[in-house]
Amino acid sequence: MFKDRSDAAQQLAQRLMRYRGQHPLILTIPRGAVPMGRILAEALQGDLDVVLVHKLCAPFDPEVAIGAVDENGHTWLSPHASTLGASAPYVQAERQRQLQLLQERRRHYTAIRAPISAVGRLVIVVDDGLATGATMMAALIALRAQRPSRLVCAVPVASTEALSKIRPLADEVICLSVPPFFQGVGQFYEMFEQVSDEEVMAQLHQRTLFNEPPSSLNQANTSASASRRPAASLAASKGAVHSGH
Repeated sequence: MFKDRSDAAQQLAQRLMRYRGQHPLILTIPRGAVPMGRILAEALQGDLDVVLVHKLCAPFDPEVAIGAVDENGHTWLSPHASTLGASAPYVQAERQRQLQLLQERRRHYTAIRAPISAVGRLVIVVDDGLATGATMMAALIALRAQRPSRLVCAVPVASTEALSKIRPLADEVICLSVPPFFQGVGQFYEMFEQVSDEEVMAQLHQRTLFNEPPSSLNQANTSASASRRPAASLAASKGAVHSGH
């Protein structure tokens, strides 16, 4: 049991300390993992960014994942999706719904700064836990296509089912706890609060301030301020990502 995401991130940092000094790229799955990623980026002296993927929700239970999609539209679908009531038309509609959300988030996050390339980098992908593993699978598949030098998956807790799916997709998997009974990620945290898009943007902005030289920051802040002026609020599109990671 973890006290909160900060506690989980600090414990993960201890397991990942051998990567300190190698300038890792910490990629987090929004929104819950982003505050964790900032802690890891600071501990490991790395860069922080997000990898935009989202689970596809089952028709009758939004907490159950039937697959996942990344921001470029690449989709992974569970072989059990049809048994959960997901017809082909439903899957297509759900894919479009989540893809639209991801693209809207990218527009807002890019107002802070451009995405950081994973090409040739030591990449550590972080989430606050894995239930089905669908979201992490989509993230790892999308990132592998960018040819990182090493691809590491780091999570505090995961189901045995999720780990079996994830291990072939990463060069290394760090998981602090694999409980025998797994209902949802939130059950392993004393505090498991929602993380807003505004908090995600603040975390990315703060880490950018820490990493970049003053000359680059002045230009980045000017561009970001201009980009944010016409940006619409994400309040209508906010959705929790809980146990179906």
